[in-house]
Amino acid sequence: METRPLLIVDGANVVGSRPDGWWRDRAGAAARLRDALAPLAEVGVPPELPPPVEVVLVVEGAAREVPGTAEVRTVAAPASGDDTIVALVRDAPQRRRLVVTADRELRARVTALGAEVHGPRWLPRP
Repeated sequence: METRPLLIVDGANVVGSRPDGWWRDRAGAAARLRDALAPLAEVGVPPELPPPVEVVLVVEGAAREVPGTAEVRTVAAPASGDDTIVALVRDAPQRRRLVVTADRELRARVTALGAEVHGPRWLPRP
């Protein structure tokens, strides 16, 4: 049984939380987020989330083709990114699950399943 905490990042929501021109290159913005998340697999997010951590980035739309890496698994949402995140939370009931999003409706859905939720600013960003 997997014992690492599962950190699920709402890619579209987190990328959209910074007005840095992401809308001109959504796939590039998602790839930059993926790369920024990579160190978290080894270092966690001190002090709330000690390592090691399984990091999952949920991508959708134009960012759907962004590949994963050894440190960050990407999951391409076939339709709604929110529904994909809820499914990931539901499918890992025995693990500690943390979801990063600012979406209020998604927060309610995943906390009802026992997940912890943090906003985008909780993540360390370069």
